[in-house]
Amino acid sequence: MAHAPSNSPPPVTEEAFTADRQRMFDGFCSATTVSTVISIVILALMAIFLV
Repeated sequence: MAHAPSNSPPPVTEEAFTADRQRMFDGFCSATTVSTVISIVILALMAIFLV
């Protein structure tokens, strides 16, 4: 008699977990940098065109 396949994911290794966290943190830092640069550009344009 065959066993039904399990829906639980395989266990995650510590290296894979650390790599995933580093990738997420890298994405967060990139998004923060991009949003900061965009905000500075918008504020500079407002200063130029509104004065």
